[in-house]
Amino acid sequence: MDRNKMDKNEGIVNQKEDVVEKFIRVSDAFTPARKTYGLSDRTFMFFFLLPSLFILLFLVGYPFITLIKSGFYNFSVLRAATPPKFIGVENFSFILTDPFTWERFVFTGKFVILNVLVQFLLGISIAYLLQKNFRGRGLVLTLILMPMMLCPIVVGLFWKYMFNTEWGIVNYILALFRVSKMEWLARESVSIYSVIIVDTWMWTPFMILLALAAFTAIPKYLYEAAEIDRASSWFKFRHITLPLSAPVLIIAVLFRMIDSIKAFDLIYTLTGGGPGSATQTLSFDLYKRAFQYFYTGEASAYGVILLLVIMSLSLIFIRYLNRLAAQNIQR
Repeated sequence: MDRNKMDKNEGIVNQKEDVVEKFIRVSDAFTPARKTYGLSDRTFMFFFLLPSLFILLFLVGYPFITLIKSGFYNFSVLRAATPPKFIGVENFSFILTDPFTWERFVFTGKFVILNVLVQFLLGISIAYLLQKNFRGRGLVLTLILMPMMLCPIVVGLFWKYMFNTEWGIVNYILALFRVSKMEWLARESVSIYSVIIVDTWMWTPFMILLALAAFTAIPKYLYEAAEIDRASSWFKFRHITLPLSAPVLIIAVLFRMIDSIKAFDLIYTLTGGGPGSATQTLSFDLYKRAFQYFYTGEASAYGVILLLVIMSLSLIFIRYLNRLAAQNIQR
């Protein structure tokens, strides 16, 4: 008797809970959106974002539009009394048909490919070794990352003294191995490699950091399964480590590629673009036209072209990255 009574009471409680739940659903459906000071939440959120959007448009949008507009005019900021003259796409056509500009394109392409390739290979190799736990790993990692924390101007001046032909420490060390002195910064054929050495010393830690983060995020059970099948270290790196860390590595390569194209401060302090114009990248050439010759309209068009080049290369990388991410999801 008591048992039947308890079941009956439990059924009544369940029915009440169902009724309350239905009431809440109906109430939510017919309750109007909450408003503060007569404004909906969406409108209120928009007003909070409005100052940030305005600052962003002012700091990014205005200079960008001004840059594009200036590219169609012939003027110089030094000749303020002379009004800008509209010349259409003449600045763009002049730059794209200038042989010196194409030499800078070739040099920059060579510099970027060699620079990023060396940093990529060194970065993933060192990161692969550092992913294993050993005593003093934290200290070693901190010391390796230190060059990345330094100012490029300081690094350029620092290596300029080290590369000095007469009393630089690099030639001193080479002399210990009976290697003749080398003009690291004075010979055209060597200067590009000097810049690459310094940039690699400074920015390989960035590649190590991202590669290490990608490697440590790979699930351990995949390596354990491979070890059960007696897979070699190269097989595990080729078929587990590299494919699963590829998206992060591509992002690291993209960042380094963009930075290498824009390289200026390190080259400015290390070689000054010399000897002659041997180490002048596109950014360095742009700087000279804008702030040494003060061809403001021409430099603006140059900046637009350089921006389009970087955006085009970035889009190629991003499309490949999206395709790679889709393939990893399907696995």
